[in-house]
Amino acid sequence: MMTTLRETSRVSGRIRSMTADDEGLPDIAVPSFTRRQQTGARSARSILLTVFGEYVRPSGAAVWTSALLYVLTTGLGVEEKAARQALNRMGADGWITAERVGRRVRWNVTEHGRTLLTEGAERIYSFGRERESWDGRWLVLLVSVPESQRDLRHRLRNGLTWAGLGSPAPGVWISPHPGREAEAKHVVTELGLDAAAFSFSGPFAAVGNERDMVEQAWHLGELADAYEEFVAAFAGLRPTTPDEILFAQIRLVDEWRRFPRLDPQLPMDLLPPHWIGLRAANVFDDLHLQWHATALSRWTELAGEG
Repeated sequence: MMTTLRETSRVSGRIRSMTADDEGLPDIAVPSFTRRQQTGARSARSILLTVFGEYVRPSGAAVWTSALLYVLTTGLGVEEKAARQALNRMGADGWITAERVGRRVRWNVTEHGRTLLTEGAERIYSFGRERESWDGRWLVLLVSVPESQRDLRHRLRNGLTWAGLGSPAPGVWISPHPGREAEAKHVVTELGLDAAAFSFSGPFAAVGNERDMVEQAWHLGELADAYEEFVAAFAGLRPTTPDEILFAQIRLVDEWRRFPRLDPQLPMDLLPPHWIGLRAANVFDDLHLQWHATALSRWTELAGEG
């Protein structure tokens, strides 16, 4: 039996952990936001980033506000007010730019936005497919930021997490991929923390337990739960109409693009047996390929309606 918008809403909460009223929405086969998530501007912004990255950036063609609102409000249950606010904020942040044509407005990606969305797309679509062999060496970074500098601490955490590092203890960041040292150094340098940072690499020594360190740094149980809910939300999804397929594809990508930040892609040696992340990656790849042509065709129709 086809999974519906309302039925799948129960499994989306954990994946968005980091409210348009659904009355009158069609029974669309695509996972929905929870009520709290639907009304939040962050949810609208997340979907817009997905739409611009998945469709607008590759085509290079501007898209009318009406097409974006149709996808967000009719398709994914976001309030129109939240969608418009997210568009304006993305414009103010330099991701997209507006062009007025008479009384209507269309949007395109800026050069700045194109660079960031391209980098994100490369990470998203290559993520989870292959694991490099591991030589047992760790990259260890020691960097301290005073508690009083919360914004700086937040930016450091975001940057190092995106680089795949985890923190098993305050001021300590690790990765089983020593090759990511350059990326970690870039984050530290950009934030002006060179003088407060030290790094080294080598194998785990005799003190402590390596798997305990991994669990403290990345909380693999919570990550596994998020993957389980992703699989539960999408593996059995069977959209049929072009609209349903387009909305399902956007939701699929929107959910999946969170995982490169959550999952450091640890070597298989450090993962539990039968790691659910591998199945989740297969679900994403298979469905994205299966839905892509129809979703793109429907998007092209919507974007071209003037």
